[in-house]
Amino acid sequence: MTEDPRPLDVAGLQRRLAEFAAARDWQPYHTPKNLVSALSVEASELVEIFQWLTPEESARVMDDPGTAHRVTDEVADVLAYLLQLCEVLGIDALAALDAKIDRNEGRFPAP
Repeated sequence: MTEDPRPLDVAGLQRRLAEFAAARDWQPYHTPKNLVSALSVEASELVEIFQWLTPEESARVMDDPGTAHRVTDEVADVLAYLLQLCEVLGIDALAALDAKIDRNEGRFPAP
């Protein structure tokens, strides 16, 4: 398998998601409300995989190829909707996370 020459970065992935939606005329449906709803559904589908696992089983979830594939797909779905939401709302996801970590370091200082 050859390596994909496209670099992976947030802006590039957001562009690909926007192009994918535009090619299917889905933009009218990509409102903040709809994207948040879809994000919640996908996060719930990820939760469903782990719902009845023990802590030990959940730590080994990626050992089973079928379950690992499901987890990976749901993580991708969650990230896709989150990136689309950030694009629609004009949020820089990485800057938002960086600022949140800064605030948390102030709120919860290490002992």
